[in-house]
Amino acid sequence: MIFRQLFDSVSGTYSYLLASRAGGEALILDPVLEKVDRYCQLLRELDLKLVKAVDTHLHADHVTGLGELRNRTHCVTVMGEQSKADVVSMRVSEGDMVTIEGITLDVMYTPGHTDDSYSFLMGDRVFTGDTLLIRGTGRTDFQNGSARAQYDSIFNRLLKLPDETLVFPAHDYKGDTVSTIGEERRHNPRLQVRSVDEYVELMNNLKLPNPRMMDVAVPANMHVGLHQDDLAREGLSFTAREAIERLGRPEILLVDLRETNERLKHGTLAGALHAPYPAIAAKQAGLANTAHIAGGIDAWKKAGGPVLPG
Repeated sequence: MIFRQLFDSVSGTYSYLLASRAGGEALILDPVLEKVDRYCQLLRELDLKLVKAVDTHLHADHVTGLGELRNRTHCVTVMGEQSKADVVSMRVSEGDMVTIEGITLDVMYTPGHTDDSYSFLMGDRVFTGDTLLIRGTGRTDFQNGSARAQYDSIFNRLLKLPDETLVFPAHDYKGDTVSTIGEERRHNPRLQVRSVDEYVELMNNLKLPNPRMMDVAVPANMHVGLHQDDLAREGLSFTAREAIERLGRPEILLVDLRETNERLKHGTLAGALHAPYPAIAAKQAGLANTAHIAGGIDAWKKAGGPVLPG
């Protein structure tokens, strides 16, 4: 397996590049915008094709690289279903799996730092985002954070994993690169509490300043997707209602880019051509006159669009 832990010293962010073999598909976790050139260089050097880019949550201390990586590599962008980011190719929830060739990440919903925080379990290691840090835990005082929810995520989810499970967080500010579940249980000072109430009191009294880039990063990361207004003006985007009204026209073809497991979970679209996004780029497939449906399957359902059982 190819595994690279990449560091952005400005924000203290760890990003992770995963692939099962040289020449194969790759996935990246928590990419940073300013490091996209480096990621693309590394992909070329290792002869990898980036097919998925995942954010563990909506970051407040750096601008995500998801949008730029999507534009450069046509990868699928992935976030949790609670995320307020405007356009994400694939939204996941508890119990889902994020897969590429030879690699599967089990999706764990671990809110608390934010309400859209997820962890991703892969065999002997877990990528904990900002939920569980090395000798620390993510702050819980903004973005609908909750110390009570974080306690549950850590004590009733992550600490239930085997002690030898490697812990790879999204941030570190002291130079530590990896820990284990057992180490954190024994030595993480924030986990030496006797009750959820004690943990809540501890977290509510940290009195930390806001992240330096918060006012820039959060709005930018909420608009990681395509610029909807610009696309609409160019005729490259439909609302769900506009798309539904065009159903049945002979010149209209509805293409469903979701992966099979998403279709099984959320239902299928009658008459749609199923072409999973990782296997197609519209222009490469000869589809020159295309427009995407703003909001995806969620907007389609809310607008009353027809959906068949998965």
